[in-house]
Amino acid sequence: MPVKAPVINTTGLLICKSSQFAALPAEYGTGPSRLGLETESSRRCFRESHVGFTGAHEKDFVSWGACLADMESVMELRHLRYFIAVAEEGSLTLAAEKRLHTAQPSLSRQIRDLEYEVGVQLMNRSVHGIELTAAGQAFLDHARLALAQVDAALETARRTAQPARKTFAIGFQTGHEMNWLPRAMHVLRDELKNIQVTISSDYSPDLAEALVRGRLDVAFMRAEPTFDLCYEVVDHEPLIVLMPSDHRLTSREAIHPREFVGEIFIGGSNKATVLRAVTEDYLRRCGLDIKLDHGVDNLAMAMSLVASTRGLALMPAYAQNLLPWSVVSRPLEGEAPTIDLAVGYSKANTSPILKLFLSRIDDLGALSLPRY
Repeated sequence: MPVKAPVINTTGLLICKSSQFAALPAEYGTGPSRLGLETESSRRCFRESHVGFTGAHEKDFVSWGACLADMESVMELRHLRYFIAVAEEGSLTLAAEKRLHTAQPSLSRQIRDLEYEVGVQLMNRSVHGIELTAAGQAFLDHARLALAQVDAALETARRTAQPARKTFAIGFQTGHEMNWLPRAMHVLRDELKNIQVTISSDYSPDLAEALVRGRLDVAFMRAEPTFDLCYEVVDHEPLIVLMPSDHRLTSREAIHPREFVGEIFIGGSNKATVLRAVTEDYLRRCGLDIKLDHGVDNLAMAMSLVASTRGLALMPAYAQNLLPWSVVSRPLEGEAPTIDLAVGYSKANTSPILKLFLSRIDDLGALSLPRY
């Protein structure tokens, strides 16, 4: 018996360029209205008279907006990531295999699409690899910046969506973080999962100013006399003598203060008021009239001057943690003067975390302190 041929139903799509619409007579109007497609009856007339059959339906046509949008290339973030990977690897193959885990032909097509969208050649391709054109190098800088801004936006959005965490800001006189940061974290051990701790280091007077301005909650520092702050002393540091590693006094196990006579003497500057006062009081009690040759604001400056001028310096014992090879230390002979290390805070600070920290301040000694 005869067999009927199978029937395949197809859907026709109206695909056209905007330039083709521009060639239509003026009576068609402008944009969608230029075609006279405002009403269903006009759309039906257009289909029947221009497409050529009367059985067409609305679903058989791509909308005006979709038709034009589909003709436009769209640059996506992945294009930028692909481009950066190729530029950094210098090879399509390496970028595809090592960085992007995709097929090399697919990556090549994505790069061509990007160049088409940008409108200029971004890369020169040869058997030796990929080289950026001048336009490509300029584009690379902006592509990196664009992705960095996107990443920052994502991070900001995610943080914003999370419940706010309380912040507790701790400052350290530069060099003291090594000994006291673990102890501070130990005191806050039960709260760390609920708070965000920020850490900074600076000179003691600058820490005091940060406490007054509310930028810090607590600071491990000197008790600065010119600031209206509260202090809890946590350690008494002996002063030690710093000298060049090849100085004649390195043969001594301890240094008597009279050895300072005739030597270049380095001590605290007017900014380092606490250290300067302790040093001057010690020399006075020893009956020595020694004038300061160089005043320093910080330990790094002291070590530099010791090495460069071959002088002697009286500095707190924590300096031993930071000495370069060119500078060594020796203890003072007899009872050495000490300088207090304190936890400073503002009495105007009502932070509940600060209150908790101060209530546990005795725990700062729970971890053994190094003995100088």
